Amino acid sequence: MAGKRSRMVQEVNAGSMADIAFLLLIFFLVTTTIASDKGILNILPPKQDPNQPPPEVELNERNIFNILINANDQLLIEGEFRDNTEGLSADIKKFILNFGRPDEDAMSLFNSLPASLRSQAEADPNSSDYPGAGGAVVSIKTNRGTSYERYLEVLDLVKKAYFDIYAERVGITTDQYRALSSRDAAEKELMDRGKEGIPMAISIAEPDKIGSE
Repeated sequence: MAGKRSRMVQEVNAGSMADIAFLLLIFFLVTTTIASDKGILNILPPKQDPNQPPPEVELNERNIFNILINANDQLLIEGEFRDNTEGLSADIKKFILNFGRPDEDAMSLFNSLPASLRSQAEADPNSSDYPGAGGAVVSIKTNRGTSYERYLEVLDLVKKAYFDIYAERVGITTDQYRALSSRDAAEKELMDRGKEGIPMAISIAEPDKIGSE
């Protein structure tokens, strides 16, 4: 009898192992963070009522900085042909900071800018009125053959022009400004102060058909 007992093998409780595996699976499902693509963080306008015509917005042509991108990813910037984006952000910044309409609102905004930005501002009557609402709009129009990479490159350069102004206005670098979070009260106050009176006015027009320039 003693020999038979020594040869007996203890069985493993498979039921408890299944329970442990199930609990581990639940643990990993609950604690794992799954990264998701956020895409382009643009706020889209509300859907228009089909029974109500859209409001007419009258803008002087000089208040629109036109950027056209054709199917070959070539650019037409304010009527000037370009095959690359070199200097585009600086041109947009110059357009935004123009004060071609020297009225009370424009001068009030001008005086609120730091000396470094005031020294860059011009008063070209043939360019934008001033950086306020409706005074300077950057329009981007693509072609259905335009590459997504070129579109994103141009859009990022347009935004950079605005971020350069906002950052310089509050005395930090552009990268530091772009890293600010609206969740933090102090950082949100800095963001709001940077763009006060200078909205990021970017118009994305409906693309043309393939083959059109």
